[in-house]
Amino acid sequence: MKKQTVYTLLIIALVLSFFVTPLGNFSKEFLNKSFATAPTIITADNQGKIESYDWKLKRADWSVFGFEEAKNKVVFINFWTTWHLPSRAQLDDIQKLYEKYNGNIKFYIITDQERELPEEFMNRKGYTFPITYQIIDGPSPLKLLKPSGSYILDKKGNIVVHQTAIADWNNDTVHNLIDRLITE
Repeated sequence: MKKQTVYTLLIIALVLSFFVTPLGNFSKEFLNKSFATAPTIITADNQGKIESYDWKLKRADWSVFGFEEAKNKVVFINFWTTWHLPSRAQLDDIQKLYEKYNGNIKFYIITDQERELPEEFMNRKGYTFPITYQIIDGPSPLKLLKPSGSYILDKKGNIVVHQTAIADWNNDTVHNLIDRLITE
C-alpha cells in the first residue's frame, strides 16, 4: 500500500471512532470542554428578576421541596441530561464549582429524567453535587432551559448569568463573580 493510502485509512478510522466507539464519546466531551468559554455576565441594567420562588422540585430521594429555600441566597442552576453530550461535558467544572462553594451558594443541577440513569451516571463519575429533578409541567419562576443551559441568581433574585450553551464554570471570571455576589 502506498503511504498516502495508509494515512487516508488512519484518518477515516479516527473519524469513525468518534461515531461508533466509547473513545468517540470521551473525545467529543473533551472537545466540548476545550472550546467552552466563560459564561456571559449580564450587566446590572440588563438583568431580569424572578418574580416568584414558586417552583416545586424533587431531591435525589424523590421528596418534593420548594424553591423558596433559595430566597435571599446566591443560586446556581444548571439543566442537564445523561444523553446530552454538551451538558455532560460541563459537569466536571460544575463539580469543582460545587466543591469550592458548597454551603455558600445553592446548587440546583436539574434533570427531567427518571432517577436510574442520572444516579448511575453520577456514581460512575464520582460527582457529589446534588441532583434535582424537575417536575414536568409545574410552574417555574424561570424559563426552563434546554440542557446545557444555566442561570446564576444573586441574593435579590436578579438573573446575573443566563447561559444557553455549554460554558467553562471553573475559571477566574466565574469565581470572581460568585465571590462578589456572596459578599453583597
